[in-house]
Amino acid sequence: MQTWDPQLPIYQQLADLLAAQLLDGDPPEGQAMPSVRTLAGRYLLNPLTVTRALQTLSDNGLLENRRGLGLFVNPGARQRLLSAERQRFLELEWPRLRERLRRLGIGPDALRWEEQTQ
Repeated sequence: MQTWDPQLPIYQQLADLLAAQLLDGDPPEGQAMPSVRTLAGRYLLNPLTVTRALQTLSDNGLLENRRGLGLFVNPGARQRLLSAERQRFLELEWPRLRERLRRLGIGPDALRWEEQTQ
């Protein structure tokens, strides 16, 4: 079950979650998004909250409303998201992460990109 951060609007958290799924190719470009009712049931949210999250993705050019058919993932949506997320990471997250690594004395040689911990 999804847990929501009380500090952020739920619709934005859902929009971010759906955007992450789009980055992973789910659903693929050109395919329909799950319906508002389906998403509301899946995440146990009010349909108005779901609608607002989907509208956020539409406003960002990621989804297209096809009257009578639903919302579809726009061609190029994944690439648009990827570019925006990379830029956001490099501008906002990486400087903080780099500073924390420096403070903890963790250098590049200690980072193992491919290794997974359990």
